Amino acid sequence: MPKEIYIDPFTDFGFKKLFGEEESKEHLIDFLNQILPKEDLISHLQYGQNEHLPKTALDRKAIFDLYCTNQSGEHFIIELQRATQMHIVDRSIYYSSFLIQQQGRKGKNWNYQLQKVYVISILDFLLEERLKLGNKLIHHGQIMEIHQHQPLSNKLNYLFIEVPKFNKAPSELKNRKDQWLFLLKNLPNLQ
Repeated sequence: MPKEIYIDPFTDFGFKKLFGEEESKEHLIDFLNQILPKEDLISHLQYGQNEHLPKTALDRKAIFDLYCTNQSGEHFIIELQRATQMHIVDRSIYYSSFLIQQQGRKGKNWNYQLQKVYVISILDFLLEERLKLGNKLIHHGQIMEIHQHQPLSNKLNYLFIEVPKFNKAPSELKNRKDQWLFLLKNLPNLQ
């Protein structure tokens, strides 16, 4: 087996080098712009504190892999998960709750208007079979009206990227999104 030449993006070190440093911010912006809806494209990001403390001693804290805000004040948590996590959807909901709560304003004049929150989970495993998500590689969840299948709000967004489902060869890559997914899946094996 040949020695790895490139970093493994599914390690904390590799992920932070690829996306989490000021020098690599343009990489993160480009990657996010390939997977986000067109109306949410990013021109600027600012990294934020990735550790969020609980309100009481009995509550759990949350440590995000990456946390940032864009030019419009929208919030992004980017999580990398190598090992299978049975409750990854629940974990994403829990993480998003910190970013919703921190938007609350003290005083009687706050009208509850929220900025969008995105929790983006880059997975090196497949989501649970019970979800029946099919062959799609990227899953985008929001709060939906069940009967009409229409979003009630676009303020909470969950993207789950199942990297193992990406099986294109280099000659089959058609766009920047394909290139990023190929890189995430294959970087440590490239020569």
